[in-house]
Amino acid sequence: MLNGISPLLSPDLLNALYRMGHGDEILLADTHYPGDSFGRRVIRADGLGIPELLSATLALFPLDRYVDAPLAMMEAVDGDNLDPQVEKIYRAAMSTAGVDNDISIERIERFAFYERSKSCYAIVMTGEMAKYGNIILKKGHANTKI
Repeated sequence: MLNGISPLLSPDLLNALYRMGHGDEILLADTHYPGDSFGRRVIRADGLGIPELLSATLALFPLDRYVDAPLAMMEAVDGDNLDPQVEKIYRAAMSTAGVDNDISIERIERFAFYERSKSCYAIVMTGEMAKYGNIILKKGHANTKI
């Protein structure tokens, strides 16, 4: 255990966050995401919800402030609806970590999201059950928290 670092962040996840360079992306994936099909590196965080993991991660992880949207989520498939509470809960978790609540979240079509996840540095498989709960984070430079 290290002081100031959430025990939710496993050694494997901390290693990935450390090794990522600016512009690299990491996906916090819900429990139904096909992470092993798309991920180069898959990190298990079974039993953890994305809001808690998002807050713990963003306390250490600078988001890229040089792009329009350093966060990305999947948009609803035609005929389906997004639950607005999911983004609201994620924004509250980001706020807990000191991230500006006005930060943009890009919405990406399902299959385009799958394609993008193939280039993520890592996919973190969580126990999150929220529909369309996946979120991609783009890493920025140190000391550029937003």
